[in-house]
Amino acid sequence: MDVGLAHLDRPFDYLVPAELDAVAVPGTRVKVRFAGKLVDGWLLSRADDSGHTGRLAYLEKVVSPEPVLAPEIARLARAVADRYAGSLADVLRLAVPPRHARVEKEPRDDQSTPADADAPAADPSAVRPGPTVSATMEPGTVDPATVRREPTASVTVRPEPVAPGTAGAVDPRGWRDYPTGPALLRALTDGRAPRAVWSALPGEDWAARYADAVAATVAGGRGAVVVVPDARDLERLDAALTGVLGPGRHVSLSAALGPARRYRAFLAARRGQVSVVIGTRAAMFAPVDRLGLVAIWDDGDDLHSEPRSPYPHARDVLLTRVQLAEAGALVGGYARTAEAQLLLETGWAREVVAERATVRARIPAIAPTGDDPQLARDPGAATARLPSLAWTAARDALRQDLPVLVQVPRRGYLPSVSCAECRTPARCEHCSGPLALPSAGGTPACRWCARVAAAYACPHCGGRRLRAAVTGARRTAEELGRAFPGVPVRTSGREEVLTDVPGGAALVVTTPGAEPVAEGGYGAVLLLDSWALLTRADLRAGEEALRRWLAAAALARPAPAGRVVVVADGALAPVQALLRWDAAWFAGRELAERRELGFPPAVRMASVTGTAEAVADLLGAARLPDDAEVLGPVPAEEGRERMLVRVPRARAAALAEALHSAAGARAARKAADPVRLQVDPLSLF
Repeated sequence: MDVGLAHLDRPFDYLVPAELDAVAVPGTRVKVRFAGKLVDGWLLSRADDSGHTGRLAYLEKVVSPEPVLAPEIARLARAVADRYAGSLADVLRLAVPPRHARVEKEPRDDQSTPADADAPAADPSAVRPGPTVSATMEPGTVDPATVRREPTASVTVRPEPVAPGTAGAVDPRGWRDYPTGPALLRALTDGRAPRAVWSALPGEDWAARYADAVAATVAGGRGAVVVVPDARDLERLDAALTGVLGPGRHVSLSAALGPARRYRAFLAARRGQVSVVIGTRAAMFAPVDRLGLVAIWDDGDDLHSEPRSPYPHARDVLLTRVQLAEAGALVGGYARTAEAQLLLETGWAREVVAERATVRARIPAIAPTGDDPQLARDPGAATARLPSLAWTAARDALRQDLPVLVQVPRRGYLPSVSCAECRTPARCEHCSGPLALPSAGGTPACRWCARVAAAYACPHCGGRRLRAAVTGARRTAEELGRAFPGVPVRTSGREEVLTDVPGGAALVVTTPGAEPVAEGGYGAVLLLDSWALLTRADLRAGEEALRRWLAAAALARPAPAGRVVVVADGALAPVQALLRWDAAWFAGRELAERRELGFPPAVRMASVTGTAEAVADLLGAARLPDDAEVLGPVPAEEGRERMLVRVPRARAAALAEALHSAAGARAARKAADPVRLQVDPLSLF
């Protein structure tokens, strides 16, 4: 039975039989009868009696005596469900990994009682669990336990987990380039809860700086949770933390490992064997005792957004933990999101940035190809894919035996082609998807349905020859190999992501996010096809373009040894921010524009996606706030449509409650067509 339904998002009471009294503790997994079926649930609390006046059923089974659901995580899950108009069942599925019985039976490194086994029961009024069940003991003790399907999460483990201890004083010299950085470390060491937004300098060892902040938190007797976008970032942070804290002092949560290792790492944190948890977005719910710091690196990366209901963002989940646990917060990156800027403008967090003189001394020489002086020297620069300025920068770096990084927004060979005669985009005759060429001598195939179009003929002019409409990373590598014969060409992208490359002369062609670190830094960084990032129909197009450019440019050597060339018009705001290395200016500008136009994060916005009838049905039943604006409809994928609902930030809770209640009403009457609810989605259009 699927009990992750909005109309069942509440606790239920059950009696606890005498034989289960000792093992039926808050946080354990249980099985109960619900609507005649045996379903999984969570036991949330115990009480002396139930307010329910009818007859109560008994718990069928305690699946495991391990209290894997900490009271703090139960409160957090409820808050996240309420914020995103979701159900507690869905959030708990993200928060707690599936049980691995063999791992639970392994000998423990400590003989202490599992963390929180004797903790006071959670207050059912404070923890208002979602599709939940309750259980009650035989003279009458009541336990709310959440009914849900098995959850999913990712985890890895470091060897030799040990109980958290107190570290020595943290050396603040790594933060000396940031005037307020040492004060941040002192506050963490003193056990206080500072909240900071950090703009990292180019070439900064961000993993080492995060390790410093975590070590300061541990020195203050508290724990930390750090979330990074992907496995490469996790490896860097893992190595940095091991060097600072020593082996076995933290665990890593990652989707790369199997169920046993994931669950083993989760239990190490839940049992209090380690006080530091790092990982990808699964770590945002990691149970840590005495939480003193939550940190997120590069919060603008879309990998931080959970693709499963209720679609929470790691940044928002971590900031909710800050409020519930009274912990410190560190939001860092080379770029800055509008959401991070809002934290500063509201006074919720303080800025940690370097002085402008320090920034100028650390940045490479950055130049666009579309400004007037460059066009006067090279009129073809406006249309050339590799203008002379970029070619010269690459040639000079290679002559100095330095590597060159080339960032290309699109992967593959020719991900989009068109008719060579009339320039009409080539489409699949079966599904109308775009045709792509996998290699120089390859046959065009559809990117949507994968059908081969060996006999393609243009429906407009009948032409059979194709030309490149969009050039991918592999084709770029091929072209550069011909332009610079004898120079090694490496690619880093979806098929193989490189972690690092040696410091000698080489061309490294990558897609955004796959840039390897070069020993000593790159001599030149070329940012090609900027139009592919800047012209996307997306609210965050400029912000995302700048984030990707700064991440690549940060790998270059400082000027004069390092150069960055962006193939774009220098008058564009994202390009101006790159030239000055001023992400703060761009974030402030972006937030001001969104505030004026009424877009997140200045307002709270929800998208409602489904068939036209289903969307109209849900919005018609929703008791939206009086000041809510309904926008749309706009076309969505697979023939569906999307409506947007906008309210002031002060009315965010009322909007989420209204949409959740309307979804519950549709679920109760078994409405056929599903509707997807997303609060503040990354993509609005």
